[in-house]
Amino acid sequence: MSIEEQLEADIKTAMLAREATTVTTLRGLKAAFLSAKVAAGTRDSAMSDDEAIAILSKEAKKRQESVDMYTQGGRPDSAAAEAAEKALIETYLPARLTEDEVRAVVDEVLAATDAPAMGPVIGAVKQRTAGAADGAMIARIVKEKLQ
Repeated sequence: MSIEEQLEADIKTAMLAREATTVTTLRGLKAAFLSAKVAAGTRDSAMSDDEAIAILSKEAKKRQESVDMYTQGGRPDSAAAEAAEKALIETYLPARLTEDEVRAVVDEVLAATDAPAMGPVIGAVKQRTAGAADGAMIARIVKEKLQ
């Protein structure tokens, strides 16, 4: 079952269980999927899991930014709601790589490249990790290794 199909099934389950916040969050994700499909001109076709993971990662990142802003603004109730949405979104994402695992991938990429430059190395690491590593962490580790 694809991520998109799983999301549809989970929306139905949440509706039957009358879980309003879950339904709202999942509908927002469905809208993000539809928006991306319309932008790509593929509204009637199924979305690949890689595309879905990219969208889910962006949505999770948005929620984390909101949590940070609400926390800075002294609104812990809103921050908690955003954190709960982020946790729900992360259930659809593949398991995140640890920092040590990302360091190992960076080392492999650096060993395979002749003249390491930051941009190409980050791109290669992102391609190898396939969305399972945070971009900021990758950039930080690559910068450390190249200095």
